[in-house]
Amino acid sequence: MQARPFVHHGTLPIVKKLRIGVIYGGRSGEHEVSLASAASIIANLDRDRYEPIPIRIEKDGRWTIPDRPPTSVSAGEVITRARVDGVRPPRTGREAHLVPHPSDEALLTIERLADPAIDRPRENAYITGLSLDVIFPVLHGPYGEDGTVQGLLELSDVAYVGAGVLASAVGMDKVVAKALFVARGLPVVDQMVVRGDQWTARQDDLARSVGARLGYPVFVKPANLGSSVGITKVKEAAALPAAVHLAAQFDRKVLIEVAVPEAREIECGVLGNDRPEASVPGEVVPSREFYDYEAKYLDEGSRLHIPAPIPGDVARAVQRLSVEAFMAVDAAGMARVDFLLSRSTGKLYLSEINTIPGFTTISMFAKLWEASGLSYPALVDRLVDLALERHAEKKRLRTSLL
Repeated sequence: MQARPFVHHGTLPIVKKLRIGVIYGGRSGEHEVSLASAASIIANLDRDRYEPIPIRIEKDGRWTIPDRPPTSVSAGEVITRARVDGVRPPRTGREAHLVPHPSDEALLTIERLADPAIDRPRENAYITGLSLDVIFPVLHGPYGEDGTVQGLLELSDVAYVGAGVLASAVGMDKVVAKALFVARGLPVVDQMVVRGDQWTARQDDLARSVGARLGYPVFVKPANLGSSVGITKVKEAAALPAAVHLAAQFDRKVLIEVAVPEAREIECGVLGNDRPEASVPGEVVPSREFYDYEAKYLDEGSRLHIPAPIPGDVARAVQRLSVEAFMAVDAAGMARVDFLLSRSTGKLYLSEINTIPGFTTISMFAKLWEASGLSYPALVDRLVDLALERHAEKKRLRTSLL
């Protein structure tokens, strides 16, 4: 959708603000992280250029326009509060629905009238339509980062930030992503994939295969999830069943990978559409044995080194491989690409691509681009421009033979 036209008052043209719908929350184990990312984006949108519209997806999947947007920009603070308070009823707000076809009013909000006599909504309600120029999905994990919401946005024909349906789905599925990385000749570690039902039926056989093919230690993780949710480092065969059981609670496919010896965690940001560029690489030094959920968001001992203290040729390899990974999955807009660098062998391995990385002002993606000369507000501006650019290109494609 193109930006709104100039409105003339006398002789001076006044540009109308772009209305940006920021979608956050979602049906995912990364719900709380998403709230912090959205709070940062909304706080840093230039109010002279943009009108932010917060759109919250509750854990049960309902869409609302909340009474107030999220304000905490610390993922750790949001997670800690959720653990202390427990599961709360969904926040109040207007019911929201994205129109699944091209429309001048992409978002419908519904305010249902309650009948105090029977304590349930009446049949009548106030329905309001909102136009949106761009949607910024900040949904980490399944039902948001995996192509599901992107498919809805394609049906709605609204410009949106980030990767399309294919790249989103592939980037979320570590198994499929690695198959594409291998096809492009990119370096990845050896792995095995098991389904939950396979493990239940053939646990002993599969456990022996892991030991024979991969050895120990290995990492066991859900194929479709992020933020290190459900990941276990397994050092001996006896611990493998519990690790597979944990990962299988989050996804039907479980990925088992060789642990890189003495691994350093290197990350790189990518920005662009058809001509993507890479940021300076950074290094994560976790407070724990590896960069798990607790180390990412709750422990204060984890450190980020930006730029990463690595040789220049290794840094250039990280940047080149990041762009290659971005193109391998046909990504757009943004991504963070993660690597493992062995201290003992010096070998570099591509770990995964995140098409909607954590987006607080202190998240690695934002800090990588800040170190590369792009401030957080400028980064948001660039992503909005890339969304409009990609949408305009798609609008030029034919959709009919007649």
